[in-house]
Formats: sequence, structure tokens, C-alpha cells
Amino acid sequence: MIASLPMYLRTENKGEHRDLWAGFRDVFGSGAPAVLSEPQTLEDHWSDSDLFLSQTCGLPYRAGLHEKVTLVGLPDYGLPGVKPGFYFSVLVARRGDPRRTLAEFEGAGLAVNDTLSQSGWAAPQEAARAAGLAAFGVGALTGSHRASAIAVAEGTADLAAIDAVTWRLITQWDAVAPTLKVVAKTSPTPGLPMITARNRDPVPIAEALRQVIGDLAADVRLRLGGLRKLVPVEPNAYLSMPMPPFPSAVR
Repeated sequence: MIASLPMYLRTENKGEHRDLWAGFRDVFGSGAPAVLSEPQTLEDHWSDSDLFLSQTCGLPYRAGLHEKVTLVGLPDYGLPGVKPGFYFSVLVARRGDPRRTLAEFEGAGLAVNDTLSQSGWAAPQEAARAAGLAAFGVGALTGSHRASAIAVAEGTADLAAIDAVTWRLITQWDAVAPTLKVVAKTSPTPGLPMITARNRDPVPIAEALRQVIGDLAADVRLRLGGLRKLVPVEPNAYLSMPMPPFPSAVR
């Protein structure tokens, strides 16, 4: 069996992730993997029939992963103004950029962590559509939200959509944060769910997660992005959402 907690993992909070997993195993028992993996290819990892637990993104889930996995629950990070478990993206630009509104960035190059990312790709495209703007193009394909923030700061791209929990961690630890400004926020959507393999019972996993998350100290919650609790979630929360346009080179 394999397990990972990859979505908000950073060098600065690896210890908290390890401790969270140790606490989970204390509650769940020896039937859980002994240690967390750090997979290089998440899509293969998430699809593995030996998957015990991981955290995925809503866009790959509705793009096909839902046929291979079972939802365990939805972590709530206590973001302001949204329902428990929901999140949004902040659209950031260089602090010195004179443009102040999303409309002024129409046609701007977007730094994108991955075009199969809800927060980094689908959410800003929906924001553009809702505002009556043309879809954003890819200014830089970066591989991570943190790299997207750096790309904007360095002028490789004009704008980036950053998952609000990741933005919390960037403002907590990265020197690049003060060089950027938030131009807009996207509409909230269900956040990044916990998943297990299709044939595995999610109930005991969810019960153990709720207990260990509930026991976290305040400073540990902060270093894990503000993790508060695990809430229930149904597949249709993701499957009912529209798919975004994809660059022709990707789709």
C-alpha cells in the first residue's frame, strides 16, 4: 500500500506532515502504510490500485480519476467567506504593475502550474468567462504554484492563479510574496479531496483522519495551511462542474 499528502507539502512543513501521519497510524493501526511517499508522477500514484490515501485536485478527479478512486473526505482549511472544505484562487500580479482589475489583464500571459489544475487553470478561465473576457493563454508552464508566483515576480508571466491555501503558505515562508499583489479572487469551488483506491472502504480512513486532524495543535494547523477538519463530500460536487478550455497543445 502507498500513501501521500502531496498538495501542500513544503520543505518547511515536512515534519508536520510526518507527525500527522504518525498520529493517523496511531489511530488507524498498522493496516496503514508506515511512511508517506513523495511521488514524482501524481497521476500514476493516484491511479495505483494499491493507493491507501492521497490528496488530489478537483480537475483531474472530474477529468477521469473519479473512475479509479473513492472519495474519503474534504479537508477544510478555514478560508474566509467560503463553505467548509471550499477554496478559491487569488490572481496575483507584480506589485509594480499599474493594472488593478482583472479586465485590465485581458490577453495577459498566465503562469500555470499545470493545465490539469482546478486552481491554477480552470478557476481563472471561469473567472475570465464570467467577466466577459477572452480566455487566458499560457504565458509560462511552471510545474507548481510557488514557481508560478516566482515567474510573475520575475516578469516571465503577467498573472498567476494561486490556490488560496498555497498563497497562505507562500506569504508565510517565501520572500517573493511582498513583491506581488492580489488583483482578484475566483469563485469558490470544492477544495482538494482525500482519496483512496476504488476497492477500498473509505469510512475507517475518514474516521481516523477526523480524529487526528481534530487533535492538531494551533501552530501545527498553521504550518499545514490552516487545516481544521475533514468534511463529507460527494462525487457530484466535482462532476457537476464544467471542464475548462484546454490549450490545443495539451488537449
